[in-house]
Amino acid sequence: MTTTFAPFSNLATAERAGFMLTRAEQLRPLLREHAGANEESGQLTAPVLAALHEQGFFGMWTPADLGGAELDPITSLNVLQSLAEADPSVAWVLMATSLATGTAGGYLADSAVQQVFQGDRFPVIAGQGTRPGRAVRDGDGYRLSGEWSFGSGIKHANWIHTLGVVEGTGEALIFIVPVEKATLIDNWDVMGLRATGSIDYTIDNLFVPAEFTHPATTEAPLRGGSLLRLGIIHLAIIGHSAWALGLSRSMLDELGQLVRGKAGRAGSVADSTNFLATYGKAEAQWHAAHSLVHRAWQDITASLNTGNQPSHQQKTLARLALYNATWTAESISTTVYHAAGTTALRSGSLQRNYRDMHAGTQHITSSPSVIEACGRSLAGLVPDSDWLLMQLVPTADRPTS
Repeated sequence: MTTTFAPFSNLATAERAGFMLTRAEQLRPLLREHAGANEESGQLTAPVLAALHEQGFFGMWTPADLGGAELDPITSLNVLQSLAEADPSVAWVLMATSLATGTAGGYLADSAVQQVFQGDRFPVIAGQGTRPGRAVRDGDGYRLSGEWSFGSGIKHANWIHTLGVVEGTGEALIFIVPVEKATLIDNWDVMGLRATGSIDYTIDNLFVPAEFTHPATTEAPLRGGSLLRLGIIHLAIIGHSAWALGLSRSMLDELGQLVRGKAGRAGSVADSTNFLATYGKAEAQWHAAHSLVHRAWQDITASLNTGNQPSHQQKTLARLALYNATWTAESISTTVYHAAGTTALRSGSLQRNYRDMHAGTQHITSSPSVIEACGRSLAGLVPDSDWLLMQLVPTADRPTS
């Protein structure tokens, strides 16, 4: 199956990876230039949004069958880290919307894909897959109602990806609906990640044909390669891991630049043994977190490339690496904020990144329950269990679709 917009369709896998990495690097000056304006407007500015479309970034995880880049996990980590170093909000929007767009392309029926993936650019699909709405079976579809929060990037979206649970069966489905069928509530008044525009939305008794749904936990794509066998949650884990690494890398680099600029002046922290030890420790923490994330995903990629699904141990380590990356990044952000003094207090990238980091720690993927479950698994206390999203459940209770 092909679509009208297929910028990567004639490129081999390695070429797609190289193109996206280069494009991410080339985009960074624009993202830095507009980071303040993005935050001020509570959404991405027109030049940033246009650049993301023109370079095909919203198709980052879209199946190659549909003209997407279908990036492998390691390239995905590198691309999103690069963008997060320039503007964490842009990387957040991109990981959320690319996930929803890519999985729609991988899991929806052909008839729905033909409607969603048409036109002269990739669609933007945004929404939320953790807090469910209510769905009632109605003929060849469902009636969907609910209230959802955290629709990152939804102001730029054509379609909404949203979770609903079917009454009577308890089946959890992702519904893909036109954005104009929802009521958007412009209430994103927050400390950080303001430019993501992660507003609330509601849907009331909307009929959704069955072909515009797919199981929320499916790992069985109808098109695409091994990437789409990861399922929604593992793409999210890749995105959040890269985001934390990119933001903290940016803060460390900016602090280094700030200190170098003041070296030689009386009282400069560049002459402080305490500061130098603190900075060295932060660098060690960052590189350790980066290595754990990449080792976890290299192992998973090797399994996928041999036709296997990730093992329970590999899934656990991916979650452990994300948790570690997030809270290492939070620690680094605090270290940098204190070391930068009044520079970080004032408006600018250090202050903005510090606030963005502390908004990002509130995401469910890095909650205390995650590290507790990882500890339980690694200690061998739950031998007959598997991961369902970010929770451990008895293997027999995990959906197989």
